[in-house]
Amino acid sequence: MSPREQTALLSRQRHWRRAHDLFDRVRALPGYAPNPVHYSVLLRHLARARRWSELRRVWLMMSRDDAIRPSNPAYAALADALAKAGSAQESLLLLLHMRALGVAPDEISMNTFVRILKNSGRYTDALVLFNNWCIGRFDVEFLHLGYRAVDLHGPMQFLIDDVFHGKLDSAGALGIQKVPRKPKLVETYNTMIDLYGKAGRHKDAMDMFVDMLAYQVMPDVCTFNTMIYGFGSRGSVKEAEALLANMVVRGVTPDIRTYNVMMTLFASMGDAEGVLKYYHQIGRIGLCADAVSYRIVLQVLCERKLVREAEDVIEGIIKSGTSIHEQSIPVVMKMYIDQGLLDKANAFFEMHCRGKEVSSKNFAAIMDAYADRYLWEEAEHIFHCDRGIGGKREIVEYNVMVKAYGLAGKYDRVISLLENMKGSGISPDECTYNSLIQMFSAGGFPHRAKKLLHKMKDTGFKPVCETYSAVMRAYSRNSLASEAIDLYSEMKASGVEPNVVVYGLLINMFAETGQVEKALDYSNLMEESGITPNHIVLTSVIKAYNKINCWKEAQDLYTRMRNMDGGPDIIASNTMLNLYAKLGMVIEAKAIFDNLRRNNQEDDVSYIIMMFLYKNMGLLNESIKIAHELDNSGLLSDCAAYNAVMACYVAKGNLRECAELVQKMVEDNIFPDASTFQMIFSVVNKINISSEEVLQLESAYSDGRSSAKHAILAFLFSMAGMHAAALNVCEQLSKPELTIDPCAYNVAFKVYASCGEVDKAFSLFMRMHALGLKPDTVTCIDLSTCYGISGMSEGMRRISGLLAYRNSEFSKSLHKALVSYRETGSNDFAAQLVNK
Repeated sequence: MSPREQTALLSRQRHWRRAHDLFDRVRALPGYAPNPVHYSVLLRHLARARRWSELRRVWLMMSRDDAIRPSNPAYAALADALAKAGSAQESLLLLLHMRALGVAPDEISMNTFVRILKNSGRYTDALVLFNNWCIGRFDVEFLHLGYRAVDLHGPMQFLIDDVFHGKLDSAGALGIQKVPRKPKLVETYNTMIDLYGKAGRHKDAMDMFVDMLAYQVMPDVCTFNTMIYGFGSRGSVKEAEALLANMVVRGVTPDIRTYNVMMTLFASMGDAEGVLKYYHQIGRIGLCADAVSYRIVLQVLCERKLVREAEDVIEGIIKSGTSIHEQSIPVVMKMYIDQGLLDKANAFFEMHCRGKEVSSKNFAAIMDAYADRYLWEEAEHIFHCDRGIGGKREIVEYNVMVKAYGLAGKYDRVISLLENMKGSGISPDECTYNSLIQMFSAGGFPHRAKKLLHKMKDTGFKPVCETYSAVMRAYSRNSLASEAIDLYSEMKASGVEPNVVVYGLLINMFAETGQVEKALDYSNLMEESGITPNHIVLTSVIKAYNKINCWKEAQDLYTRMRNMDGGPDIIASNTMLNLYAKLGMVIEAKAIFDNLRRNNQEDDVSYIIMMFLYKNMGLLNESIKIAHELDNSGLLSDCAAYNAVMACYVAKGNLRECAELVQKMVEDNIFPDASTFQMIFSVVNKINISSEEVLQLESAYSDGRSSAKHAILAFLFSMAGMHAAALNVCEQLSKPELTIDPCAYNVAFKVYASCGEVDKAFSLFMRMHALGLKPDTVTCIDLSTCYGISGMSEGMRRISGLLAYRNSEFSKSLHKALVSYRETGSNDFAAQLVNK
C-alpha cells in the first residue's frame, strides 16, 4: 500500500485500539519511512477517545524521532480533537508549543485554531490570529495562555511541562520567517465568513466572500450555507434568496442543510408559507428531509395551529421509516391540546411516546401544555404513564404537576404528589418550593405558603424577592396587614431587598383598607431606598389620597404620571375622576374624561363616574347624553354598568329606552339583578297604569316565584310597545320548568291582548281554569280587552258580572276594552256597560 492508502485506511478505523494496532503494523513494515500524517491521524483517534496516556506516549515517540518532528498536520489534528473533546483551552497550548519549536502555522493549522477560538466565542482573538497569519506574524501573547490559564492536571500536562518548564529550545521561535500570504483554501474562507457573521460584522463577511471570488477560490456548499445563514439571521430575506439563486447558477448543488437554513429563516419570521415552500422543494430536487427539516416544519405549523398541514408532515415522517423527533412531540401535543383535539392528542401520545425513550424534560413539556388548559387529570395521566427502558421521572415533572394542581385548585392532591416524590428519592428543588408557595398564595392560603417559605429557607435555599412578594400578595388580598408587615421585616432581615412590586403591594393594601398614613409612609420609604415608583405604585398612592379627598396631592401625582412613558393608566384616571366627582369638580373631571376619549382609553367605569357626577350636580341632560354614549360604545359588559345607564333613563322617565336597554342586556346574556328590577318597578309606576298590576308583580318578585322575573320583563316590553320582545318572553313562560302563577298568566293575557293574539289569550285562560286558578281583577281587566277586540258579547257579560260589585275596579283599562268592543259593532251593549 502506498502511504496515501495507508493514511486512508488509518482514518477509516472506528475504534482507537484498531487504529493504534494498524499504526504499529504499518511502522513494522520493511522499508517504512516515518510519516507525519500517520501520526496526526492516530493522535486524532486517541484524543477523540480521550485516551490521554496513549496519546502522550505517541506524542513523545513522535518527538524523539529525528526523522519526524511535530509538524502542522499533527498540531492541527491534535488541536481539533482536543477541542471536540471539550479541552479547547488546552488545545490552544499547542500554539505555544509550535512557536517554541519554530513551527509556523500553515493555512490548515491556522484555520483550525481560528475555528476553535470562534467556537469558544473569542471572536476578537480569532480575528487577531488570522490577521497576524496574513502578515506573516506568529504572536500568541494576546491569547494570555499563562501558567494559571490551564488545568495543571488536565490531559495535556506533558505539554504544560514542555512549554512552562523550559524543556523546549525557545530559540526555535527566532527561525520563523515573516512571510505575508493570502488564504487559498475554501475551508479558511468558510471559517472567516462564519466568524464575521457571528461577530455581527456582516459587511466584512461579504467582503471576504468577494475576496474569495477575486482570488479564484471557488465557494462550496458550506460557503453558501454560511452566507445564507448570516443574512437570514438579520432578517435579510431577499439577499438570502438571491444567494441561493447564485449558488445554483455557479453550479453548486444545495444540500439538505441549505434548505434547513432557509426554513429556519422563514420560521423565525413566523412565515409558515415560506417554510412549506422550501420544505416541499426538498423532495422535488431529490433530497431527503432529515430530523432537522422535520423539526423546523413541525414547529412552525404547530405554532400556527395548522393541524391538517402538520398531520401531512407527520404522515410523511412515518412513511419515510423514521420516527418523530423527541423535541417535536411536545410541540405537536400542544397544538392538539390548544385546539381542544384531546382525542387526537391522546392517540398521538400513545403512538409516539408511551413506552418510548422520551426524556423527562419532554414529558414535562407535554404535561405543561395540559396544565395551562387546567386539564390536571390529563397531565396526571402523562405523569403516571409507562416510560421506556431506563426512563425516570425527574424533578421537573413533579414541578409541572404542582403547577397543574395549583391552577386547577386541587390542593389536596399535592400532598400525595409530594409523598410520591419523597418515596422516589427525589428532593424538592428551588423551583418546587417556589411553585408550591405560588400555588398556595394564589389559592388564598397565605399561612401555608409562609410555612413552606420557612421550610425552603431551612433546606438551604434562599428565597428571592418574587417569592416573598407572592406570599405578601396573598396577605394583602386577605387584608392581613400585620402579617404582611412581619414578612416584609423578615425579608429585610434575610438580606433580600424589597423591590417596587413589594412596596406597591404594601402601599395598595393600606390604601384599599383606608390606612392612608401607612400607605404614604411606605411610599416615602420606597423613594428613600432609591426605588423609582412605577405606574402601579403611583396609582395606589392616588387611591390613598382619594380616600381622604386630598385632590391637590393626587393631582400632582397624576401630573407626574402624565410625564412618564405611556402616561397614566385607566385605573389612575378613573381614580382621579372619582375624586373630582366626589368633590363636585366638574371642569377637572371633564378634562380627564375628554382626554381619555381622545386617546380611546375610556372604559365603562369612566362613563359611569361622569354620569353620576352630572346627575348629582343636577345636570340631567348631560347625564343622559353620557348614558347614551355608553349604551352605544360597546363597553357595557356587566350588570352594574347596565344599571348605571338605566338609572339615568329612569330619572328622566324614559320607559322605552329602559326597555330597550334591558332587552340588550338579556341578549348579551347578562340577566337583570335586584337593582335592575327595582328600577323597572320605578319607571313603570311613572306611567298611567293600574297600580294593582304593578303591586301584583312586586309581590310575586318579593316571594321569589319562578316565573316572576320573566313576567316583569314581558310586562315592561309590552308597556314600552316592544310587542315582539314581550311575545318572546311569554313563549319562555310556557316552558315546563317554570311554574306559572296567576300573576304571570295576567301578564301573558295583557301581552297577547295588546298584540291582538286573542286566541292564545283564550287558550291560556282555559289552561289557567284547568289548573284551578281563579281569575282576579287584573285577569278580568285583561280578558275584557280580549273579548272587546273579538266582539264577544257573552264574554263581556261574564266579565261585567264578575266586576259588578267592584265599582272601583272599572278602571281606564276596562273602559278602553269596552270602547274597543263598541267599535266592533255592538254599540248598544257596550254603551250600556260604559254608562253603568
